[in-house]
Amino acid sequence: MKQHVRALVVGGGAVGTSIAYHLARAGWDDVMLLERDELTSGSTWHAAGLLPYFNMSYATTHIHDYSIKYYKTLEEETGLNAGFFVVGNLRMAQTDARMDEYMLYASTAETCGVPYEWLSPADIKDRWPLLRTEDLKGAIYHPTDGYINPADVTMAMAKGARQRGVTIERKWQVDGYSWTGDHWDVLCTKMVEKGGNLVPSDEQITIHAEHVVTATGNHAQRTARLLGIKIPAIPVEHQYIVTEPDPALVEYRKTNPEHPVLRDADAKWYVREERGGWILGPYEEGAPARFEYAVPESFRADLFPLDLERIEEEYMSMIHRIPSSEEVGLKDDYNGPICYTPDGNPLLGPAPGLRNMWLAEGFSFGITAAGGTGHYLAQLMVNGEAEIDMASLDPKRYGSWMTSEYAARKNEECYSHVYILHHPDEEREACRPLRTAPAYDRQKALGAQFGCVNGFERPNYYGPKDAPDSFDHDARSFRRGGWWQYAHDEAKAIREGAGLIDASAFTKHIVRGPGATAFLDHFTCNKLPKVGRINLTYALTSAGTTRTEYTIVRRGENDYYLVSAGAWTAYDADYLIKAAEDFMAAGGAYVDIHDVTTQWGVFAIAGPKSRDVLNDLVKDADPATVLSNKRFPWLSMRNIELGMCPTMAIRVAYTGELGWELHHPIEMQRYLWDQLMTAGEKHDLKLVGARAQNWLRQEKSYRAFGTELGRDATPLEAGLDRFVDLSKDFHGKEQMVETGVRFKCVTVLVDGPEDADPWGREALYSGDRRVGRLTSGGYSVHFGQSIGMGYVTPDLAEPGTELQVKMFNTLWPARVTEDSPYDPENAVIRKDG
Repeated sequence: MKQHVRALVVGGGAVGTSIAYHLARAGWDDVMLLERDELTSGSTWHAAGLLPYFNMSYATTHIHDYSIKYYKTLEEETGLNAGFFVVGNLRMAQTDARMDEYMLYASTAETCGVPYEWLSPADIKDRWPLLRTEDLKGAIYHPTDGYINPADVTMAMAKGARQRGVTIERKWQVDGYSWTGDHWDVLCTKMVEKGGNLVPSDEQITIHAEHVVTATGNHAQRTARLLGIKIPAIPVEHQYIVTEPDPALVEYRKTNPEHPVLRDADAKWYVREERGGWILGPYEEGAPARFEYAVPESFRADLFPLDLERIEEEYMSMIHRIPSSEEVGLKDDYNGPICYTPDGNPLLGPAPGLRNMWLAEGFSFGITAAGGTGHYLAQLMVNGEAEIDMASLDPKRYGSWMTSEYAARKNEECYSHVYILHHPDEEREACRPLRTAPAYDRQKALGAQFGCVNGFERPNYYGPKDAPDSFDHDARSFRRGGWWQYAHDEAKAIREGAGLIDASAFTKHIVRGPGATAFLDHFTCNKLPKVGRINLTYALTSAGTTRTEYTIVRRGENDYYLVSAGAWTAYDADYLIKAAEDFMAAGGAYVDIHDVTTQWGVFAIAGPKSRDVLNDLVKDADPATVLSNKRFPWLSMRNIELGMCPTMAIRVAYTGELGWELHHPIEMQRYLWDQLMTAGEKHDLKLVGARAQNWLRQEKSYRAFGTELGRDATPLEAGLDRFVDLSKDFHGKEQMVETGVRFKCVTVLVDGPEDADPWGREALYSGDRRVGRLTSGGYSVHFGQSIGMGYVTPDLAEPGTELQVKMFNTLWPARVTEDSPYDPENAVIRKDG
């Protein structure tokens, strides 16, 4: 048995075998896969094998699309039939809101090249007469997918991997990982059968691996303990039942092809044919998480006791939709573990704090995702980056604050939410509030409706003070929901008066020490600011694309305060710290880095009257000039006193209005809040949430990380040339220049429907040709119409270019504007006083 490999894949389910295959196909000729039992013995063996395209995530849609196309090639390559039945996928809708959801999804699917068709209730009944359709609004149909045999596709990938030189070893359990500085020593124990159980033997070996990938499925919590990290992947029970043959179906099939996979999302189930009968898979309320700390040693290819009462409602709704199934008996039933994560997306990418350790955990739709996971993870490992932005799947989107209890309860919620309406303004309730700033209770009392960012509660908008708990839930929509007018009034207040935004969730790092300046100069692409000044800059990937956006405040010669997106604290910290370690290992002077996110609160005050509010609070020997352009110019930092609160004030505003960010000691936040509210009363200060801020920043064409900015576009493609200093050397520069400009970021004004705005997931057209996609969307109070940002080919990026945006299955006129259409000269933001 080999003991030295380039890559070791731990886990022999569909995901693990795909990763091993794709690493070999990408050119790595020394790959090994270990499985503690038999291939497919985890969740793979009892999976239903469905291949649903439907996903609101751009990255996940690409992964699913690759899988479906790749599985169709396996038989030609390996000679093994993967058991792929291309019957199509019919997703039905009982409500107009569900059809709105499908239309938003469809526009997203178009940006990934996923084919679909629209069907009316009459169309459905005509093609599949066994279905009851009189209470349906319609359906979206994917003709190119269907279902697959999970064991067959896994074995086909395993054979393909072996043909490419991969070594696959069964009955070996990993019991320890140790990083030596240039490779992993992986302690492995031979597993043996004893009394029907799989138990460790006395035989052990150590495998030396340059890279390790864990794809351990239900055993993710054990993997986390061995690695000393947290992995919020915990299984949830999933039941499905198989009926006896349905005589009506058997008769129908004599002259007709197989039904597509049927999904009645409003009834929370999928159904497909199985040997003349039906498989029903519900996603019901109350399914419990299992194996919160470890999988019992005695649990192998086992199942849980059934709880048919829990799925009675879903079973009855199947009978309603397929009346012929009422007289059919049950043949088989399954209740097995399927791993979930709090947001339903897998954990795919580098492990936090570790070198050459890669996670592929938490796959609730593992068969659908396996092929694409192997493809794109291999790109990450072999090339340094994938061709799509994988940040939304990165394991570090959950920080060290995450606990087993949090993961288990959120995963249960995620399971029950598989078929709920996935509003773009959705905020899920489980495990909240958890992380709250001191002003939280005051904000809640004033009507704040909160969103959750990295576990933090952040006001999305301020509704009525006496609003019921269900207010935000009831306000959601695929169009302009009940919250829209509140956000509109908040955005207008900042443009015309003054608004106060809680931005405490911002990620904040201190970088200092004798090597800080040299390190940051190479780590980021812009010039470093002078002491007391700030700069906007970017850390690049090895492919020259945008890895992180930073506002850098230079507090001293070698003392920097870095501010980045609030959703990405652990993600940014990991990259920053590893880069500094590499810098020092290469001979650079010492760099000290601290995450101070929870030590500093942030209030952003903006609007024409924002200086007036602060003037009533600031304590200074010359209060009349302390906030003037002469003493406090735009893009500078000053330490000021607001009442008794020492404040690191930064003259910058994400809204593009006159304003300041007020970074303050978190323990003084309530005091500062009260002071600002009192001072703001006579100036009509309005409380403002994140949604209005998102609209306002689009009026200024301010790019946002995770939407316009990501690992699939360079800063030059994002139109950020002014923040890139090509006269200096920086990480990723050569690759960025070599990439060139494949597409460009633009801002568009949209003449859309009267009751809706784009969300930032829509396809862009020029005539009948799809030419790009939106990455952000909303409403502009300044222009009085919808607004969006996105990417198009360079020839269509000139101001004045006429485009169309796909919304609700209709093309709406859109016009490319100049960059920063509101106050393009930045006169407002520089206003003196």
